[in-house]
Amino acid sequence: MSKKTKGKILVVKIGTSVLTDDKGDLDNTIIKQITQQISQMKKEGYQVVMVSSGAIVVGMQLLKLSRRPEYLPEAQACAAIGQAQLIKIYDENFKKYGYMTAQVLLTQEDINNRTRYLNARNTILTLLEKEAIPIINENDTVSTEEIKFGDNDRLSSLVANLIEADKLIIMSNVDGLYRFDKKEKTKCDIVSRVEVFTEEIELLADDRCSTFGIGGMRTKLQAAKMATNAGIECILINGRKNNILLDVVDGKNVGTVFVARQPKISARKRWIAYSSKTAGTVKVDAGAKEVLIKKNRSLLGSGITECSGRFNVGDAVSIVDHNNKEFARGITNYSSSELNKIKGRKTKEIEKILGYKYYDEVIHRDNLVIL
Repeated sequence: MSKKTKGKILVVKIGTSVLTDDKGDLDNTIIKQITQQISQMKKEGYQVVMVSSGAIVVGMQLLKLSRRPEYLPEAQACAAIGQAQLIKIYDENFKKYGYMTAQVLLTQEDINNRTRYLNARNTILTLLEKEAIPIINENDTVSTEEIKFGDNDRLSSLVANLIEADKLIIMSNVDGLYRFDKKEKTKCDIVSRVEVFTEEIELLADDRCSTFGIGGMRTKLQAAKMATNAGIECILINGRKNNILLDVVDGKNVGTVFVARQPKISARKRWIAYSSKTAGTVKVDAGAKEVLIKKNRSLLGSGITECSGRFNVGDAVSIVDHNNKEFARGITNYSSSELNKIKGRKTKEIEKILGYKYYDEVIHRDNLVIL
C-alpha cells in the first residue's frame, strides 16, 4: 500500500446503462468486471464507496416487465424486489475477493437534516474502517416525488460531499463528454479536461435517456459541478470498458476529468451549499452582494430588501440578488417573520423593533457560502 493511495476515498457511481445489456437485462459479466476492479483498488489501499443504480431494472426482470413503470407504487415495488437481489449479486461477487458489502439506502431528507446527515456520514466512514464496501442507492421504496434525489448522479455527488471523498468517478455508457459537429449533428471528440463550467460546456449536455435509466448527460454535468465546487475531482468514464477503473487510479488519460475548485471549503459549508434544503429566499441589494462576495463579510439586516418563504431560526436560506439570481446560501439567525420586520434596518435598531436581539448578523459569515 503506497502512501499516495492509503486512505484515499473514491466514490464510484455505476449507472443502469453500465449494468445492463442491449436488451435491458442485468449483465453479470460487467458486474464481475466491476467487482474485480474495485477489489483490486481496495488491495492497493483505496477506500471505495459504490453508488449503484439497477434495483428497479432487476425488479423489472423478476416481474417480467418490459418498460420502467410510470406509476410510483409500481416502481417502488420493483425497487423493493430488485434491491435485495442486486445486493445479493454484488455480495456474492465481492466475497470471492474476501470483501464484505453493506447496503445503505438514503432519501433526500437524510441529506437535508443535519443530524441524519452526520449519522449517515459516520455510518459510511465506520463501514470503510471495517473494510466493508458500502453500496448506496436511493431508498426508492419510501421516496416520493417531494423527497427524491431525482437520479443517482446527483446522489453520488451528495455522497462524495457527505464523506469528503477525494474523487468521484461516474461510470456511464459513453466515453466522456463529447463535443458535437453542429452542421453534421454528430459527435466529434471527447473533452478530456474541464477546468471551468462555461456556457459552452453546459450546452454539450445531451438529455437523451435510456429506456431503463432516468439520468442523462445533463444530470452528470450537474453532479460534476456540485462535486468540483466542493473541492472534489470528478471523472466521467465508460464503465463498460475493460479495466477502466484501474486505468483511472493509474492516472491514465481516459474519459473527461472535471477539475476540483480550490481551496476546499469546510465540511459544514459544503453541507450548507449542496446538501441542505433551502426553506426560503433572502434578496439583498448590490452593496450587500459585493461585500459578501469580495470581503467575506456577514449578512446584516440593512442589506436585505425582501424575503420570501416561511423559515425559522437555523434554517438554510437562498440568497439572491436584485435579478433573483442565487449567489449564496446560509443559515439564518432570524425567522422569516422577524426578517420582514428588520429588513433594510441597521443592526442597532433590531432590539427596538423586535424587543430583543439574537445576533448582530442575520447570517454569520461562518454559516454563509458563496456559490
